[in-house]
This record gives sequence, C-alpha cells and structure tokens, in this order.
Amino acid sequence: MSTIQAIKGTRDILPGEVIRWQQVEAIAKAILERAAYREIRPPVMEFTELFARGIGEATDVVSKEMYTFPDQSKKQRSLTLRPEITAGLVRAFIQNKLFAEGSVQRLWHIGPAFRYEQPQQGRQRQFHQLDVEVIGSRNPRADVEVIAIATDILQALGLKSLRLDLNSVGQGEDRQRYREALVSYLTPYQDELDPDSRDRLTRNPLRILDSKAPRTQEIVQSAPSLLDYLGSDAQRHFDQVQQQLTALGISFQVNPRLVRGLDYYTHTAFEIQSDDLGAQATVCGGGRYDGLVAQLGGPDTPAIGFAIGLERLIILLEQLQRQPPPALDFYLVARGGKAEAQSTVLAQTLRQSGCSVELDLSGSAFGKQFKRADRSGAVACLILGEAEAESGLVQLKWLASGEQTELSQAELYAQVPDLLATIHPLRADAIS
Repeated sequence: MSTIQAIKGTRDILPGEVIRWQQVEAIAKAILERAAYREIRPPVMEFTELFARGIGEATDVVSKEMYTFPDQSKKQRSLTLRPEITAGLVRAFIQNKLFAEGSVQRLWHIGPAFRYEQPQQGRQRQFHQLDVEVIGSRNPRADVEVIAIATDILQALGLKSLRLDLNSVGQGEDRQRYREALVSYLTPYQDELDPDSRDRLTRNPLRILDSKAPRTQEIVQSAPSLLDYLGSDAQRHFDQVQQQLTALGISFQVNPRLVRGLDYYTHTAFEIQSDDLGAQATVCGGGRYDGLVAQLGGPDTPAIGFAIGLERLIILLEQLQRQPPPALDFYLVARGGKAEAQSTVLAQTLRQSGCSVELDLSGSAFGKQFKRADRSGAVACLILGEAEAESGLVQLKWLASGEQTELSQAELYAQVPDLLATIHPLRADAIS
C-alpha cells in the first residue's frame, strides 16, 4: 500500500524546527505587547465575497490564487481559505464593533494563509504570517509606528542585511490620474510586454510595475512616476512619514515602483527586504488602507498594517546560523528499578516548580541515555542510578562544559530558583 504524502506546497514543521518558530513568535509577542498591541484570532475560512470586495477581483490573488469551494448547505455558499489576513481582521473589527471600544485598535495575529502558487524556497501554498494592524488613525505617526515595530522585531532576531523600500500610492484620485498616465505610456509597448502584464494593462496596470520579466522591467524604467501624481494631502502625509522615520534613525530608500499587490492600499506602502534571501527577498510588507473598513461595510475608518512571512524569515535565520535557544532545562536519565521509580517523582516535582524536564523512558544503558541527553538541547542532565536512589542523591551535569556535581534531591529542589536563574540567561545569550 502506498504511503500518503503531504499536499504539494505544504510541509510539516517538525519538532526540531518548531523551537525556532517559537523563538520568533515569543520575540514578536514581547515587542508587540510592550507597544500595547492585542492578539486576535479570526478563522482561516471566510466567505469568498470578503476577499473579492476587499482585495479586488482584478488582483492575481483573487482571480488566480485562492482556494475557493462551495459549502455543503443548500445555498452552496462560496467559501475561501484566506489568502491573506488583513481582510479577515477588518471583518472581525466591523462585525464585533471593536470601533466602539476606543478610537484606535492595535491588533496582531499569527497564523496560516493559503495561495495556489508555484512552490519555491520561502513560498508555500500554505504559509504563515505575523500580521499587525493599527485601525483608527490617519496620523502619519501610525505609519511610522508600525514600520518601527517591524524593524524592531527583525533586528531583535539579529537580522542586519535589511533595507526598507518606501513609497506613497496616494489616494483614490491620485491613483486614478496615475493609472491613466501609466496606461497611456504602456499601450504603445503592449506587444512587447510579458503575457501577464498585457493582461494587467486593462485590469490592474499598477501591478505591471512589479513584473520580473526583463523586457517589461526595461519598459517600466521610463514610465511615469506615481510620486509625480500625488495630491497635496498625500504629499504632505508622505513627507511627514519620511521626516519621522529619519528622526527615529530608520534608514529607507524611496522606491516609486513599489505598489504592493492588493487593491486596498492608499498612501504609504513599504517593504523590508533581505539581500540574503535571493529572488524572494521581501520578508515584510505593508501599507495604509484607509478605505477598506468602509468598503467592507464598516464606518469610515483609516488603518495601516504589515505582514511578515514566517517561512522566509525562518530560512533567513537558518542561513545566518542563528541558533535557537536551548529547548529544555533538564534531561533526566535513570537506570534501575528504584532509580526509575524516583525519577518519575523527581521529574514531576521539578516541572511543578517551573522547570522544563524531559524524562528518558527507555530504560536503556546509561551510555545510550547520555547520547540522547546530548541531542536533546537541554542545558543540564540529571543522573539517577541505583546508588543515588538508595542515598537520596542526584548527579547534576552541565552539558556544555561537562562539569558535574553531586547533591541531595532535597538540595536540588531547594536550589531550583538559583538553577533557573543560571539557565535562563543561557537561553537569552542564544537569542542575542
């Protein structure tokens, strides 16, 4: 009988990898909580209309990449696995009347999204994002805050080869004027454009600026710049964002070709890229979407946010050989009937005292158990043989140095606070 494989474009995140994911999530959560952001957990499945209205039917995401299917009700309602997270957060904001709780909502979410794309390094059909939103402020300071937080998270993880691309896509009237100018410029070249760009010329011409086709890239180099079509309000907003980023010491480059892939963006658009990721260089992207809440049936409410692609981020951390923190405080080995019986009590007592402990259940020889201890990622090994069990003792071995001491089990329990104080800085050193 053949074995069942994972679906193409999905992958198992195995226990040895999960610790790195948890490290990223823990650092992001700590930074976001310090800035008063609150976690929200929307469903991964929504009515298809949410994305058609919110993202835009002319986008590649909606027209080509969504996993959409009818439900089993008599109405055969159209459902979609979310291709991105922002639209679902905005739907939750509206449906649950979060706007009644205060003028500004700061929200974050980590979870999977789904797009039917060609899998490659850093791009899966099921992928994961950290999504961060500020809903309820038109102030340029909100734009700067989310960019600063994204930068803080990436820098806290030790990333250095990063660059921030910044642009303004203006407001509705600005975009319409630019769209007309861009179509007028590109139309004489339509036969030279790549097939996707020829299709976008009437549906979504701004996306042509993102084309990776060499000839199309050459053509758009001389295209009109969106920045030349900004109205006075949009220009003033963009100027203030740049000024405040400079005041924070966050370097950036203005990229007038940066438009992002979703129709709901207004004003600020940005991407944070890494030179270490190859073709898929963008590790974070976001922007302002002042019209989306109203477009989805809510009150007129401005907003801005970003998403960090976790698969790409994990790849980058691995390439930079950023080691995850130790997984365990203690690995407990025991050999012999009385020692094994005591080891269960010892492990459970330490766990209840706040320690993370893996108990070796194999009953195999000490040599094999020690090898597993070395592979476990624990900071220290606790050794309990029949002699120790008879005397109420335990051996404590620091796995990095090999240093070993003998102490009574009562002394071990009493020293738990001091031991944890020693162990946890080792974890902090592994992150820093």
